[in-house]
Amino acid sequence: MEKKIYNFYPGPATLPRPVLEKVRNEFLNFNNTGISVSEISHRSKEYESLHLATESRLKKLLGLGDDYKCLFLQGGASTQFALLPMNFLPPGRTADYLITGSWSQKAVKEASRLGDVHIAASTEKENFKRLPTAGEINFSSNPAYVHLTSNNTIMGTQWHDFPDCGDIPLTADMSSDILSRPFNARKFSLIYAGAQKNLGPAGVTIVLINRAFMEKAHEDLPVILRYKTHAQKDSLYNTPPVFSIYVMSLVLEWIEDTGGLLAMEQKNREKAGLIYAEIDESGKFYRGHAEKESRSLMNITFRLPNPELETKFVREATENGLIGLKGHRSVGGLRASLYNAMTLEGSRALASFMREFRARNS
Repeated sequence: MEKKIYNFYPGPATLPRPVLEKVRNEFLNFNNTGISVSEISHRSKEYESLHLATESRLKKLLGLGDDYKCLFLQGGASTQFALLPMNFLPPGRTADYLITGSWSQKAVKEASRLGDVHIAASTEKENFKRLPTAGEINFSSNPAYVHLTSNNTIMGTQWHDFPDCGDIPLTADMSSDILSRPFNARKFSLIYAGAQKNLGPAGVTIVLINRAFMEKAHEDLPVILRYKTHAQKDSLYNTPPVFSIYVMSLVLEWIEDTGGLLAMEQKNREKAGLIYAEIDESGKFYRGHAEKESRSLMNITFRLPNPELETKFVREATENGLIGLKGHRSVGGLRASLYNAMTLEGSRALASFMREFRARNS
């Protein structure tokens, strides 16, 4: 009998079982072509149909219309850290960044190489245990855009209400919580996200960009680095990551069939609630990093009384089929990633293990 494994890795992360099964069943014969989707031409009508349908499905889930373009790019969110300011940070303007964790720090470091950056808010002095309040955000006098990271995988915090930026274009890295809940996507001029957490396998990065905002982009860039290039060619300027886009299309279909973003949020809140309850009810045995009002539904970070117990926790959890619970190498501790594809059964199994582990080691 197959051993039940629950995958809590932060990325590449767990994928929906129905999606994996469909990939397995279709892998040698995509859409009755007689060949795999991994070897089909990206110029073929069969792939083009899949490609455009995936863009349409993603925009529909987010409530976006023809005034937005969805791009399928490569290079991960780390490439977008540079492409965003390359395209939209002109001389004489600033880019305003909200610093809430390691990934937003990396984003601002890249932007600083390319132009003037203003830190509009930061919670670094508090070890990123919370998000800035509205009163703590101070925009510069002439920002080209504002950038935030919607969910902070390493520290376990998440924006639950996005800041009001007025007429300033708002941009975001949503790699780790996109499609996990309903939100007003039209509030953003540009959203980017690596697929390997909530959308599909590693290899494709989506960029959702408002067409009016895109018109403000620099023209004096290498062709491959312009958002306009990819928009004009429907992300087919060069060979796209065909397999990753194919799997993403199945994940989007799974989200629709499951009930859409509202159903995702309800399930994600229930899953996270089980784990946070074990932390809150444990006294000081489990210590959550994030303040309660800033807690992430996607990545739950916590510590035990000492590093030895943390090592034991990870080892015994792995032996019980609960894998990927070691915290990020930069901060240590423990982390449970509960992306959309993590089942309620998996969260219950982890909560039960946490309860039993505490009873045996308190």
